Amino acid sequence: MPVPAALVRAAAKLPGPILEVLRRLDVAGHRSWIVGGAVRDLLLHRPREASDFDIATPATPREVMALFPKVVPTGVEHGTVTVLAGSFAVEVTTFRGEGAYQDGRRPESVTFHRDLEADLARRDFTMNALAWDPLAGEFRDPYGGRADMARRLVRAVGTAEARFAEDGLRPMTAVRFA
Repeated sequence: MPVPAALVRAAAKLPGPILEVLRRLDVAGHRSWIVGGAVRDLLLHRPREASDFDIATPATPREVMALFPKVVPTGVEHGTVTVLAGSFAVEVTTFRGEGAYQDGRRPESVTFHRDLEADLARRDFTMNALAWDPLAGEFRDPYGGRADMARRLVRAVGTAEARFAEDGLRPMTAVRFA
């Protein structure tokens, strides 16, 4: 899928520490992506705080921690570590799948994998199931989030009933987006 013009323009303005984290992961053989709300906001031409970029990667938390000198094990059991790059705190999360949501808020289990599209499939809304690799100049939108944003449509990935049953806060998030 071609990279949208808004992301091409944003690539020149990405904070250096974000690009450095992506480069270091890439050199180690872990092609990684900026995902979710950061990509959504860049497509909508909304300003984004430099420290508010999430990176999804096939690297496990242990592999990420071995690559960077300063890492906080923020949520290792869920695949997330925070890389301290200069004055930036960059969340790096392993591609993952999730088990059942028994408490209406968090999955009972998490499994790590190496499939970007499977990782995007677990996300709440199509507008958040977006991924951009600024190093390779590639954009992924397997659920039509960009088209939904153009239509001003808030749509769940999969069925809304399933997504809302997983996490009781998602209906409120949908209202906020609407």
